[in-house]
Amino acid sequence: MIDLLKNFALEKLKEKMLPNALGTDATQAAAEAGSSELISSLMSQVQSGGLGAVTSLFSNDGNATEDNGIFKGLVSKLSGVLQNNGMSAEEAQTEASNIAPGLVEGLKEKFQSSNAEDSAFDMGKIGDLLGGEVGGGILGKAKGLFGK
Repeated sequence: MIDLLKNFALEKLKEKMLPNALGTDATQAAAEAGSSELISSLMSQVQSGGLGAVTSLFSNDGNATEDNGIFKGLVSKLSGVLQNNGMSAEEAQTEASNIAPGLVEGLKEKFQSSNAEDSAFDMGKIGDLLGGEVGGGILGKAKGLFGK
């Protein structure tokens, strides 16, 4: 699950950031940092019992994505990396704020999809972030939120 999420995030970030002012290497570095930040934030939330923040991020539960702590951390990390690679602070913040929603929406679509090719995106498997079957009862309930 970790590799699946990270690879999807990396590809989506590279795609969204491709037309930016940075060169290819800096864009790749920013995409890698952003995907790593997303995974780190998800793992941290799951490990600390914040599964609600994860399920909220990947569902249409009525909560604004922009209010989610995981989302805010992603925007902040992306902005910092873009700035460290040569963008002005204002341009980096704008770029991060523009690309993070697309990434989250792409993941949300994968988790909510009933297509066979998206079946690996299963909230019931989010326990993989913990390295196994930890929290199975909670994770089973989370899986039910997505109808899978």
